[in-house]
Amino acid sequence: MSESKRVLIAMSGGVDSSTVCMLLQEQGYEIEGITMRMWDAPKNFEKYGESLPDYIIDAQNLAKKLNFPHHILDIRDDFKTTVVDYFANEYLNGRTPNPCVVCNRHIKWKYLAEEAQRHNCQYIATGHYAKILHENGHAYIGRGIDIRKDQSYFLWDVSPEILEMAIMPLGDMTKDETKEEATSKGFESLAKKKESMEVCFVDDDYRDFLRQHYSDKLAAIGKGHFVDEEGKKLGEQEGYPFYTIGQRKGLGIALGHPAYVTKINPKKNTVMLGDKSMLETKEMLVENYQIINRADFENPDHVIETQIRYKSHSQRAKIEFVDDEYLIVRFDEPVSAVTPGQSAAFYIGERLLGGGVIADSKTLKKAKKWLKKEKEEF
Repeated sequence: MSESKRVLIAMSGGVDSSTVCMLLQEQGYEIEGITMRMWDAPKNFEKYGESLPDYIIDAQNLAKKLNFPHHILDIRDDFKTTVVDYFANEYLNGRTPNPCVVCNRHIKWKYLAEEAQRHNCQYIATGHYAKILHENGHAYIGRGIDIRKDQSYFLWDVSPEILEMAIMPLGDMTKDETKEEATSKGFESLAKKKESMEVCFVDDDYRDFLRQHYSDKLAAIGKGHFVDEEGKKLGEQEGYPFYTIGQRKGLGIALGHPAYVTKINPKKNTVMLGDKSMLETKEMLVENYQIINRADFENPDHVIETQIRYKSHSQRAKIEFVDDEYLIVRFDEPVSAVTPGQSAAFYIGERLLGGGVIADSKTLKKAKKWLKKEKEEF
């Protein structure tokens, strides 16, 4: 077997990454698997008396059955600092985090690439429902054909250098086809295995997670008030970290009409409520953006669409670059519940051009003033 066909596969113990192992082995790759131990949740120790989480044991067992090497990488400390603390701090700062994006950039793909080099593998592979596309000398992420499972939105911040060595076999398959593939090869139990949660370290409600792990910081914030658009107090709330933009259910206040969270002010510990129309906007600011090729945005014939949350429809928009840190997105039609801290992902058709983090409205106003001043001086 040629070294140029060696691939390191990120294994979660589930049907997706396990099917990737089967497919690539069939295609003639010399495969090795790696499972990253990132967070020890009680739900991952259902097998009594085991010292390793269930998902690692499942990955080990598959590697034994298919006869390929499997490695365990313990990165719990880095994951706690890089992803979990970020997740909590965003809520504590009045924003809504996107931990999967941060994890993909700074944990999963980074370590996968490093370990591939250490184990002499030229390629890396994952079970994401997305594709690798090559256009104009660049490697891009592409949407998976299964719209229900497409995970490209979470991958906008993966570095272009890493994409050059990436393989995503499930991008051209549906979830049902993946399960059928595993079943046909004698792994029916894998196909029936319960899927992991979107945020792997949170069992159910993020609020319970914050109460359990960051109670001291929550206590320092304390309770606050719901307010209307004029700042009038409407009632008491549990503290701004427990609310997100666009939230309607679970507010714990009755106003006699539907009310939505429209703004969060961490300095005053207030949560503004209003009707649904107050959530609509036609522009937003994106910070800390990462794009593969700026020429994609500068071609007047390109129709760019922006997606502002997972599983939402992307919307046509025009992009204006402010500087190397900020860009302004102007939508053709109003969008609802633009949420600071969430990701904005940019597409041309199925091709992911990059993305960034949605900034707050105050920063947008500052950026527009600065941009206007720059144009006037120019």
